[in-house]
This record gives sequence, structure tokens and C-alpha cells, in this order.
Amino acid sequence: MVALAAITLCLPACASILRGVDEDFKVESTPSGARVTTSNGFQCDATPCTFRMPRKSNFTATVTMDGYVTQEHAVVGRVSRNGIVTMAVGNGILGGGIGAAVDATSGAMRDLTPNPLVVELLTPAQDAERLAQEAARQAEEAAAAAAAASTAAAAAEDAAPGA
Repeated sequence: MVALAAITLCLPACASILRGVDEDFKVESTPSGARVTTSNGFQCDATPCTFRMPRKSNFTATVTMDGYVTQEHAVVGRVSRNGIVTMAVGNGILGGGIGAAVDATSGAMRDLTPNPLVVELLTPAQDAERLAQEAARQAEEAAAAAAAASTAAAAAEDAAPGA
């Protein structure tokens, strides 16, 4: 009778019971007041805002505001340490192989990442400056790599027999 009660309690799954299959997904922006839409149909008119989302969701959050460059951010439901621990301990204590399977498929072991989504909106001029700085950094890295390769080639040539 006790075993049947334990199995019955685990059918919904321990992580599903303790963590739930949904979580609050928060979006913050600087400046605040940006509009957020998600590829899975959620939206808010002004940040900061919070959505109740399935933990196993994968979606794109689009953040827009007049005078600023639109940004798109990928959000994924990733297996989390807390989800695994809750599932393992809870289902281990109650002997729930069925519960573990439910937890694995329900999304209860997952967390949305990143959460909160923190976005710094840029004006077109700020974005152009950021892109120019990124291009300059990449050019510096490429020059450093080329110099290192040239030095290594010269050292190998000097070390070669008969050089």
C-alpha cells in the first residue's frame, strides 16, 4: 500500500511538483520602456516585464524602442543543476522511475537562459561605434596572429638542418 502511494505521488514527477513546468521570464532594458515580443507569441508594451513561460521553451525575444536599434536574443530551456538535483533527490527518495521520465520530458528540469534577459539598447550612432570598435579589435587580433605565425615560421626555418 505504501509503495502504491509513493508511485502515485511520483507520477506527476518530483521536479514537476517542486519546480513546476513554467517559470517567470523577465526582460529588463536600459532605457526602460521598450516593447518585447517573443517568437512563441508573448509580448509586453514596456520593460521591465515578466512572462510566465514553459521551462522547455526555445524562442527569440525581440526588443524594440523608437530611436534605438532593434535587438533579437535567443532564449533556450537548458537542463539546470537545480532541476537535476530536485528530480534526482525527489524521485530517488520516492523511487520514481516514472517520475524521472515525466520530469525529463515536461521541462521541469530546465531553466530559461538567459533569465533575466538584460538588454542595453543602443542608438544607431552608438551601434555604429560598437561595430567599428569590434572590427578594429578583430583586425588587431588578426595582425597579432599573423605576426606570431611569421615568428614561428622564422624559428622553424632557423632550426631546420642545414640552415
